[in-house]
Amino acid sequence: MDVITVDRLSRNFNGVTAVDGLSFAVAAGELFGLIGPDGAGKTTTLRMLASILDPSAGEARVLGRHTVREAEAIKPDIGYMSQRFGLYPDLTVMENLDFYADLYAMPVKGRAERVERLLAFSNLAPFRRRLAGNLSGGMKQKLGLACALVHTPRILMLDEPTNGVDPVSRRDFWRILYQLLQEGVTIVVTTAYLDEADRCHRVGLLHQGRLVACDTPAQLRTLMPGFVLELRTRQPRLAARLLREQLAEIKVDLFGDRVHLVCAAPAAAEQAARQVLQTAGIELLGIRPVEPSLEDVFIAVLGNQLAGVGR
Repeated sequence: MDVITVDRLSRNFNGVTAVDGLSFAVAAGELFGLIGPDGAGKTTTLRMLASILDPSAGEARVLGRHTVREAEAIKPDIGYMSQRFGLYPDLTVMENLDFYADLYAMPVKGRAERVERLLAFSNLAPFRRRLAGNLSGGMKQKLGLACALVHTPRILMLDEPTNGVDPVSRRDFWRILYQLLQEGVTIVVTTAYLDEADRCHRVGLLHQGRLVACDTPAQLRTLMPGFVLELRTRQPRLAARLLREQLAEIKVDLFGDRVHLVCAAPAAAEQAARQVLQTAGIELLGIRPVEPSLEDVFIAVLGNQLAGVGR
């Protein structure tokens, strides 16, 4: 059963289109990711689903309720966490949780047990008396999540919850999300980290407010034309530039300290790449075929769409 349905949803700001005709659905108990670079429309989309922002056109329904006409009826059943730390820095961890419990009019009976469970769940119990403003970035995100969960929502909406968080805290945060899924909570999460898309059941790829693809990570990989070779050198930027200049028939992308070559014939591409690097005096540390990352897929799908527009 779908708990979120989006039909041609759009939003304009002073003549600029931030979200452009989105249509998708999210099933109960699903972890659905909205993935894309900054400015893709992720935050605007989530704010419309949370009934914080009205659409300019189209509509969305959450748990069968219209996000504009029935906004107040939706809010008790959702938890929303913005990408900016929205808690009170001069209140302690415990005081923030109590404050949000009051906002949601939680009954006194059972509240203490719920708060204690959230403190243990987020590993914040030892820090209950610490001011929120003195928490680390990862701990602030966990507190924000705990406050969003204090009223036991059926749907959780998280806007770039791991942005700027260290790798260990990112891992811990996702571990908590998986625990929530086991409890039947539906989660919609936005992120600019394409590696996090593999953690989602389904992913919507956004670019300039439009949905360019939407499917499971495995199915999205089938959209990738050709093969991917991963190349390692001590000079990845120089290697990528030279390969782009001299191998026009091969798509070359830089991923950190690795260079990805998207090609139709891997053996021929490897031989050509070796020749380019050898001529330039760049040592090749390794080259191997790899499964395309979702970043590879996103770049390929977007490139194909832009090529279609150009024609």
